[in-house]
Amino acid sequence: MSEALVPHQAKADTPRKRPLPGSWFARAIESDLFYSFRRSRLTMVATAMTVLFFLLAILASVLAVQNPFDPAQLQLMNSRIAPIWTADGQSPFLLGTDEQGRDVFSAILYGLRISLTVGVLGVLFSGTLGIILGLIAGYIGGAVDGLIMRIADVQLTFPAILIALLVNGVVKSVFGNRLDAMSTLVVLVIAIGLSFWVQYARTVRGSVMVEKNKDYVAAAQLIGLPAWVIMLRHVLPNAMGPILVIATINLALAIITEATLSFLGAGMPDTMPSLGTLIRIGNNYLFAGEWWIVAFPGIALAALILSINLLGDWLRDALNPKLR
Repeated sequence: MSEALVPHQAKADTPRKRPLPGSWFARAIESDLFYSFRRSRLTMVATAMTVLFFLLAILASVLAVQNPFDPAQLQLMNSRIAPIWTADGQSPFLLGTDEQGRDVFSAILYGLRISLTVGVLGVLFSGTLGIILGLIAGYIGGAVDGLIMRIADVQLTFPAILIALLVNGVVKSVFGNRLDAMSTLVVLVIAIGLSFWVQYARTVRGSVMVEKNKDYVAAAQLIGLPAWVIMLRHVLPNAMGPILVIATINLALAIITEATLSFLGAGMPDTMPSLGTLIRIGNNYLFAGEWWIVAFPGIALAALILSINLLGDWLRDALNPKLR
């Protein structure tokens, strides 16, 4: 009887194996980055605001009471109506209307879509261009590195808004009035992208020059991996932290640059307005008493930029090993 219980006792005393780590989501929840995120209420609010703005832009066609880009839905009889909570307000124009009869709330939603589209695509274009040039300059070195970095140094002597104005002006001088709204959006993306690639290139170049002399790069070269595989698969991941910080901050700068270009009349047209275009249009009626035409797009733009900047500041501190 006692011998029959021995295997059972041995089996009970055998230590259980710890379960393997869970999914990537579980690892992300347990990471130091998420712990830092939970400790900062300001960052959580900024993230919620940023996500809210993106959701408003994506769901603009669902939430808006009209399509401000469709002239068939606009009526001049509804122009310059005050917000709904004032004495002269009318339903369903929550934030009032502008001089063309566009609902300001609907225009802000569609303007957010344009501003975020230009900002995100501009960051993707500038990031891709800067990362490629930074990898080439840092890995190859020599005359190629000198040429790329001298071009970057020359561009750093000019403000980004001047570079964007120059590119935008050259394109419009070549094509004239033949550019439609979508072509103008592409020109803005290219102009903004060419204005911000230098920061990516210099950051990636510095990381590559440090990493390319390490043993794992020499081992990859020894087994015959192509240079582009070594740069993209082995060297680039070590520079992703600073790149994410630059991209987050540059997203806010790209949106501001687009708004500035549109405010100066060199950006999106009145038929497809961004937040900057709405502010420019509303500025003409500010002293006439129609304050809501410029106030609400301005508040939306300021809140968007503030939330993205706060998120970028937290990301910069959270990814800095010296501050942990």
